[in-house]
Amino acid sequence: RCHQRSVAMLDISFPPFCAFLGSLGLLCVALVGAWCQHWRGGFSLDGGSRTFNWHPMLMVTGLVVLYGAAALVYRVPNTWSGPKLPWKLLHGGLAFGAFILTVLGLAAVFHVHNSRGTPNMYSLHSWMGLGTVLLFSCQWAAGFGAFLLPWAPTWLRQFYKPIHVFFGSTILMLSTASCVSGINEKLFFSLRNGTTQYKLLPAEAVFANTLGMLILLFGVLVVGALARPSWKRPDSDSLDSRQVPGTR
Repeated sequence: RCHQRSVAMLDISFPPFCAFLGSLGLLCVALVGAWCQHWRGGFSLDGGSRTFNWHPMLMVTGLVVLYGAAALVYRVPNTWSGPKLPWKLLHGGLAFGAFILTVLGLAAVFHVHNSRGTPNMYSLHSWMGLGTVLLFSCQWAAGFGAFLLPWAPTWLRQFYKPIHVFFGSTILMLSTASCVSGINEKLFFSLRNGTTQYKLLPAEAVFANTLGMLILLFGVLVVGALARPSWKRPDSDSLDSRQVPGTR
């Protein structure tokens, strides 16, 4: 009886959870913007440190928050009936928007490094981040070919679907890990000579560490929502699961 009561307490519906998760995602974007604006000098396109600030802003917005929103499209109950194609387009469009922001974020950091003569791709953060973006690129291209092209055979979609779902969650976990490691790396580089050292936990460190924890929480909640059986779209061979009405 106690177990049933505990399960009932945890059995919340998707809409309020989605509202909370959306608020958390917007909070993460707002906090990374506040961090860059208040402690890192703001944003610019002059090729200096303020240009670098576009990197964390765009990566958190695109690779974490917008990508998480794309991953949860099929958990919205409204997508469980009717033709599936409009929701496929929304899912693919959100993922493509996340990819564009991610590419711009990468361009910002490479531009700053090259203008300053700073080596590229030497840290674990950079390896993990670029690997995540490359995997994301392959995931989007494969998903487009398997699920959006009208001539893709049914057997291919059925074969690739669990692979697509698995790598979707994997990419999100890698994205959150990349962002958190990037925040940590930035603090180590910035809070040293002429400032209060990172180990003394100044206000910026507390703020950025909190931001990192919220990003991790967002990623964990999205992955948890994707794994929750009661929130998954019913899988069937009926009309609502087909690419185009009247076709396989």
